[in-house]
Amino acid sequence: MLFDLSLLGWTASRAAELPDGTVPARVSRVDRGAAEVIAADGRHRVKYGARVRRASAEDPVALPCVGDWAALTELPEGRYELDQVLLRHTAFVRGGVSRDSRGGLSGDGQGQVLAANVDVVFVAEPSMHSTDYADLGRIERLVALAWESGGTPVVLVTKSDLFEQGLEELLADVRTAAPGVDVHAVSSLLGEGVELARGYLAGSRTAVVLGPSGAGKSTLVNALAGDGVMETQQVRAGDGRGRHTTVHRELIPLPGGGLIIDTPGIRRVGLYEMSQGVDLVFADIEELAAGCRFDDCGHDSEPGCAVQEAVASGELPERRLQSWRKLQREAAWMASRTDARLRKDMQNKWKVIHKEMRRAGRNRP
Repeated sequence: MLFDLSLLGWTASRAAELPDGTVPARVSRVDRGAAEVIAADGRHRVKYGARVRRASAEDPVALPCVGDWAALTELPEGRYELDQVLLRHTAFVRGGVSRDSRGGLSGDGQGQVLAANVDVVFVAEPSMHSTDYADLGRIERLVALAWESGGTPVVLVTKSDLFEQGLEELLADVRTAAPGVDVHAVSSLLGEGVELARGYLAGSRTAVVLGPSGAGKSTLVNALAGDGVMETQQVRAGDGRGRHTTVHRELIPLPGGGLIIDTPGIRRVGLYEMSQGVDLVFADIEELAAGCRFDDCGHDSEPGCAVQEAVASGELPERRLQSWRKLQREAAWMASRTDARLRKDMQNKWKVIHKEMRRAGRNRP
């Protein structure tokens, strides 16, 4: 099957980045040490070349991921090898953060790219019953990472057909947690909101769907594709939640244009090298902070704190301020871990250089 690469997002500017003698392809799926790619002459399974293996050994973020554009070299036997990952215009990266046995943060400061070259990040949060509440903290975290990726976040409150009452109130709460972000209710089974989601993919744009297991991500992908391209399972009768189905990330071209990346459910996702993502998610707090008496106000017990005044008046939910503090602490912690790793890498490089210099001095005649 032949493919028109322009429908996969290939552009003239991309073509200018392609090394001479190589073939362009887009990564549709990644397995250990190999990837499935879509080139103009069809789909191929390719292994990583020496350049990619060296780069990824130094930095896991350099590993090919779904959505990447790659330069392939043709091998003598007619197969291809993935020689180089082209420059990523956007990248959704999560940090390697987890909880240790004492409840603290742990990790190595390194990241993992979940999707590359995406224009839109669909944050899927399920709504099942009026007695359940959306995880606003998870939405804030994913939206922060989406802003940081360079893509445009869009929150989809999924499975709205199972919500008994108060849907508009729920949507209002979600909009408060994601200021400036489009928020839509979606029922993939009934087709409600699906065309709204499709509209974000016009012009061969790429979207990734992120959210917890059972959020209906694969059902949404099937609704957009008009076919059962992704396996799904029925919801549990006890709580209406879906069962985990997708076990890998995959890039899927959609009929009529646009591409979407389905992903496994995310249980815990850490921040990674944040610059403006957290500030954009908490734009309401940043705006209130402009009225604080002190420029370096921590919004805790300082006099003249406009943020604390907003909490006291009910203008700003206390939960939101606590979430801001949590993400600010985590972003600072990840930055310190990253800086420590970079310092260690630099020290190791200088050790090697000094060792080679001493060896060269001993070998002089």
